[in-house]
Amino acid sequence: MISFKHALFLPVEFFNRAAYFSVMSLSVEQIAEEALALPSEARVLLADRLVESLDSVEDEKIHRLWAAEALRRRDEVRSGRVKTIPGDEALKRVRKAVAR
Repeated sequence: MISFKHALFLPVEFFNRAAYFSVMSLSVEQIAEEALALPSEARVLLADRLVESLDSVEDEKIHRLWAAEALRRRDEVRSGRVKTIPGDEALKRVRKAVAR
């Protein structure tokens, strides 16, 4: 079995199905224990990759939410429930509100 410490530095292509599942069978506690044993530089790289993996999930969620919001706003304008104003007027109103 490949240890987590060594698996971090191998190219993705190295992993065949069996190696992938043997690494994935580790508990979160085991993974954390091995990760904490890594040198500082490797822990920084690992932390960065983990955060990036969360960001992509969040990015997709945020994208879906904004797309739904854009459709909702478009529908409100098309139905006449909301009246649009020119961008210059909107900025003037925002500046006035912020200045208070």
